[in-house]
Amino acid sequence: MFWIVGGGAIVTGLQALGHNRAIDTLVYQLNHTPWQGLRYYDLIWPSFMLMTGMSLPFSYAKRSLTQTHGQIFLRVFRRAVVLFLLGSIRESVNLQHPYWVELSSALQPIGIAYFCAFLLVRKSWRFQAMVGASILVGYALLLALVPAPGVPAGSYQNGRNLVAAVDIAVLGRTHPEGWGTALSTIPTIATAILGLLIGELLRSNRPQRYKIRIMALVGVSCLVLGLAMDPIVPIVMKLWTTSYGLASAGWACLLFLAFYLVVDVRGYRTWTFPFVVIGMNAITVYMGRTLVPLGSVVDIFTRGPAAAIGSFGPLFQATMVLGVEWLILYWMYNRRIFLVA
Repeated sequence: MFWIVGGGAIVTGLQALGHNRAIDTLVYQLNHTPWQGLRYYDLIWPSFMLMTGMSLPFSYAKRSLTQTHGQIFLRVFRRAVVLFLLGSIRESVNLQHPYWVELSSALQPIGIAYFCAFLLVRKSWRFQAMVGASILVGYALLLALVPAPGVPAGSYQNGRNLVAAVDIAVLGRTHPEGWGTALSTIPTIATAILGLLIGELLRSNRPQRYKIRIMALVGVSCLVLGLAMDPIVPIVMKLWTTSYGLASAGWACLLFLAFYLVVDVRGYRTWTFPFVVIGMNAITVYMGRTLVPLGSVVDIFTRGPAAAIGSFGPLFQATMVLGVEWLILYWMYNRRIFLVA
């Protein structure tokens, strides 16, 4: 969430001071891949999916102490619906047109994957893993073997693929940047299921070293398998190809493991506070960037000083926007105002 709330703009501001390999590489990684390939920014959405699944075993265990499964089911269903509607609002504002269904936005697929993963929360880990693997295999075979009008089977070209053809058939449109919508939501569920499995592992009584080994093994295995598939099934985030689903989930798992080692195992927690303030109101951050033109408001007061300091101007403005956003979130954090679905 740090990169979404303004961290990316800070890096761009640093680049305005002068190009160097480190900053240029970071700016490159903080933008989505145009089509085929994998950058750091392409891991944000899968990381959300992974964390959504990971939270389920903890929240279910806690609520099971006071609620029945049916009551928890209704709560999860309501949250999924709210997430879906929030996604509709966000994309309608972004695209300047009402869109009830726009699954290229993270919120709607997260709502769907969250609900689907919940349906498996009482199943065995073997069954959960089988469902997740079956989704990825089935989706890979679907794109590889099923043609569409004017689209040969196995085509992964931008605008000429089965995912786009299904969007045209079901929704009557495709996303202007080539993002898949209806069909490509299906494989996102597998990432949430992987998160469900990791969450159950973390809740278990297994030794800490065992948990670390399993997460490392899963992360590396998914990453290697996804990269190995790339020559045959290209890594394309906007289609959420199976190779992308595996590679991105692997990276997300390894990133989580890195933070787990630093924060939970080694106990270095103090430095995380600024990010905790942001993360506790993730929905506010994600929706606020679209619905509240805070950057434009801050720009009124920073435009003059920014012009006066030349090349430092973009960095100054980006820092001011991030600072104001963080202070608002800190105010909410202190008053325990947490907006959730």
